[in-house]
Amino acid sequence: MTDTIQSASERRRARQRPGDRVFTGTATGAGILILVLLAGVAAFLLIEAWPALLAPDEKIPGGEGLVVYIWPLVFGTLWAAVLALVIAAPLAVLIALFITHYAPRHFAQGLGYIIDLLAAVPSIIYGLWGFSVLAPATTGLTRWLEDNLGFIPLFAGPVSTTGRTMFTTALVLAVMILPIITAVVREAFVQTPRLHEEASLALGATRLEMIRMAVLPFGRSSIVSGSMLGLGRALGETMAVAIVLSTSGGVTFNLISSGNPSTIAANIALEFPESSGIAIDTLIASGLVLFAITLVVNMLARAIVNRSRDSSGAN
Repeated sequence: MTDTIQSASERRRARQRPGDRVFTGTATGAGILILVLLAGVAAFLLIEAWPALLAPDEKIPGGEGLVVYIWPLVFGTLWAAVLALVIAAPLAVLIALFITHYAPRHFAQGLGYIIDLLAAVPSIIYGLWGFSVLAPATTGLTRWLEDNLGFIPLFAGPVSTTGRTMFTTALVLAVMILPIITAVVREAFVQTPRLHEEASLALGATRLEMIRMAVLPFGRSSIVSGSMLGLGRALGETMAVAIVLSTSGGVTFNLISSGNPSTIAANIALEFPESSGIAIDTLIASGLVLFAITLVVNMLARAIVNRSRDSSGAN
């Protein structure tokens, strides 16, 4: 029996065309190359950050140790990215539903192109727009939030007079990740089996009920994966945050004050040109932390996507 299986396997290999072997080798090599590059980046960050990891607290910028230096940056990175995701993800799902199930075909196609073009805008343009247009426009809203919702720690104030707040930064990041999430979710909604939709309508469901029972469950895994892609973009965003956000280095949940924590990527961009010695090693150590955060987020996203796909009927 074993000889029969081995001979069949050998015949399949013998019948394999040269082009198939080239393609298989190329694909395998590309996958291995990605792993090698990832390991190389991790090794570089670890080697360059090692002096900062071993340095005494007084040698680290600020004189309070590496953990005290990096923790506000980690908090600011996660806080800004999560706020942007909370704003962008529901809006992206609604836009995708409008394009795929409500808008006329020609209008939906044009709107889809426009949203996709948002992903091609350089991040520095978003930063300049947030600094010169959005930040001044939000000052009135932030004053209203302080006057009416100041009892909530998120809006306690004092209000920033420039508008360069975490609130503005989250809005800019939300606009930046919106086309990424929308594109992924839209493609999933388009691929919803037509029979599922027609069966729901035939059973007496309204369009809203059909979307809730057929479209959203089918696209659940894509909603999660698109959101995680957007979150990864927000975590690593540099120039837009560096331009818009006014930082003080403290840890606070206040969204409308001028005292805001910076993010890891923005802090590296702003501090690196004037740093030397152990200060550079400290910045690289913070980059190593950002690398680890991104890796953990992607691993969690993959696990959530796989679980969502198993229960959504997408298979």
